[in-house]
Amino acid sequence: MSTARKALNGVLLDLSGTLHIDNKITPNAVEALQKLRTGGISVRFVTNSTKTSDERLYRKLIGLGFELERNEVFTSLSAAKRLVVNRRYRPLLLLEDAALEQFTDIDQSPPYNAVVVGLAPSRFDYEHMNCAFRALLDGADLIGIHRAKYYAQAENQLSMGPGGFVAALEYAADKKAVLVGKPAKEFYQLALADMGLSDAPESVAMIGDDVLADLGGGAQDLGLQRYLVRTGKYRTNDEAKAQVPLDGTFDTFSDLVNVLVKG
Repeated sequence: MSTARKALNGVLLDLSGTLHIDNKITPNAVEALQKLRTGGISVRFVTNSTKTSDERLYRKLIGLGFELERNEVFTSLSAAKRLVVNRRYRPLLLLEDAALEQFTDIDQSPPYNAVVVGLAPSRFDYEHMNCAFRALLDGADLIGIHRAKYYAQAENQLSMGPGGFVAALEYAADKKAVLVGKPAKEFYQLALADMGLSDAPESVAMIGDDVLADLGGGAQDLGLQRYLVRTGKYRTNDEAKAQVPLDGTFDTFSDLVNVLVKG
């Protein structure tokens, strides 16, 4: 597939489904990342992964063979913690144990003034959800780390994301969630600022496997270049769901890099 060449100074990269699926690397992704960096392009990793702490995620990526610095990874989990700290919340956290370790320095004692929902399969039962519902009825704010409908748990196997559970709490408690991860504009702006490209978002590409959560919302509003890959959660003709036409769709991240970086 061909694509119009635009000036490219930076890339925002989704992780799960784009560079890897669980513990399996997408085709030639390690080499493609190296090629991207060799081309002089600044890279940041932006992910809605909330099942594990930032540190565990970083170690996993290193273990898979990717070369990156810890401060290049921007997660919706860290964005949620930033919000909790700034608003002085005492949150009820619907998170997995591996993610809860990122909040050990936060007061989590009742009465709760916030409910924070991430991808937490072991917490999405009636008891936990009802506890969250009651906290919301008592006045707590609802924070959705993201509201993805589903994610690629394994190759060719999708599982429910947190979006449906956030929606259930919104409906039951008649309360709108505040969202902090992709596709919130503020989330992308954090990574743009770190690259020094806040004033040139049109020179930055967002690459992901989710046409809405990765490439919609803030990515579209900021005028980022937007590329979809047919790995992870991608389903046939997903590109047609984009409100504004994408800059390109490629079979893999590696295929895209071969077009963006010649040689």
